[in-house]
Amino acid sequence: MPDKREYQRVRASRRRWVPRFRHPAQAIVAAFAVAVAVGTGLLMLPIAREGPDSAPLLTALFTATSAVCVTGLIVVDTPVYWSAFGQVVILAMIQVGGFGIMTLASLVGLLIWRRLGLRSRLIAAAETKQIGLGDVRRVIVGVVKASLLFEALTAVLLTARFALGYDVGLVRAIELGGFHAVSAFNNAGFALFSDSLIGFAGDPWICLPIAAAVIIGGIGFPVLLELRQRLLRPRRWSLHTKLTIGMTVLLLISSTVFLTLAEWGNPRTLGQLQPSDRLLSAFFNATMLRTAGFNSFDPGQLNSGTLLGSDVLMFIGGGSAGTAGGIKVTTFVLLLFVIWAEVRGDDEVSVLDRRIEPRVWRQALSVALFSVAAVVISTFVLIEITQISFDAVLYETVSAFATVGLSTGITATLPPAGQLVLVALMFIGRLGPISLVSALALRERHRLFHVPEGRPLIG
Repeated sequence: MPDKREYQRVRASRRRWVPRFRHPAQAIVAAFAVAVAVGTGLLMLPIAREGPDSAPLLTALFTATSAVCVTGLIVVDTPVYWSAFGQVVILAMIQVGGFGIMTLASLVGLLIWRRLGLRSRLIAAAETKQIGLGDVRRVIVGVVKASLLFEALTAVLLTARFALGYDVGLVRAIELGGFHAVSAFNNAGFALFSDSLIGFAGDPWICLPIAAAVIIGGIGFPVLLELRQRLLRPRRWSLHTKLTIGMTVLLLISSTVFLTLAEWGNPRTLGQLQPSDRLLSAFFNATMLRTAGFNSFDPGQLNSGTLLGSDVLMFIGGGSAGTAGGIKVTTFVLLLFVIWAEVRGDDEVSVLDRRIEPRVWRQALSVALFSVAAVVISTFVLIEITQISFDAVLYETVSAFATVGLSTGITATLPPAGQLVLVALMFIGRLGPISLVSALALRERHRLFHVPEGRPLIG
């Protein structure tokens, strides 16, 4: 009979190999890192690439990161470079990345809400998975149902259009419809056409279903869940839902007007289309600035002013706990109200008759400054190692950080170091705000004393 102490020692040594995460942010980062690693390995298989050789490590890593982080930036032509197996792997990574982002972001919000003021309980719950199992199950089931429902509806519409309106067979139409539906709802922006959707710039039966899927996937699962219950009762919507819906509509309208006015006479973008198609193209591309990545004209042909305005729209992004990136519309509008309160001299920040606690707008300010720093540092590095113009580099870095996927065409021309910068930026952009907010919320504590007040000069 083996010695009892030896048995306990073996069990203890085995337990030491189990990863332990002190809060959910660490688990999220680790999960996405593992997904990127697995995707990279699969894309490096010879069967994943068209041709005799396997994909280089950097190409596979960049593509896997872009797919898992639902960005859409590419260094190779997706329908030409990758085989059917490789395209299936990319589609699976998009689905896992989008589903995981929505689930984990919503789940972190649930955990933090139940944990505030009780640090040890949350740490134990995160490790043992014993907190709110019913709620967690409802969140996950809800995300799965919402994802599959909207992806299926979009796929049916696109499949019917490809089959009836274009010279493709039913099987190919199903492939195109399914791939673009998943890519659109998850705001990924990967396309099975070498020119993205430029060939369909005037086709509302292609552009509008994809735009609708992008909008719905980008407003966030908490909003979708509330709208399902209270769609026709807007007065009972939560503050988060009101802000998300209101800012989404406002930004879609303003960005469409902006693109229409700025590019109407540009013969390289909207100007090359029929007048009746220009509004459709302007709306479609304005929607894609919400972090989707499809395009119906070449972004590299935009005017300099339009590029700068697009940078701002991409940086704001979409809704929280969804598939969109950026700093999120709620962060942006909250900071606007903070500025407005300071201008008016109010000692409290209120939004729609609701007082916002200081810790909330401090978190919003931290996310915004963190995001600005990431974009500025990456832009500086890329300018130093390349000879590319500032407009194009800034557009690329904002697109990567906000997980948009739009590009002026410089991605594949960047040196390996530059592509690695974008890989890091896509990963940080997707997970950084979530991790930062959860870490700030979990570290909140109340001081038992106050240090003497200081008043440095501002401005």
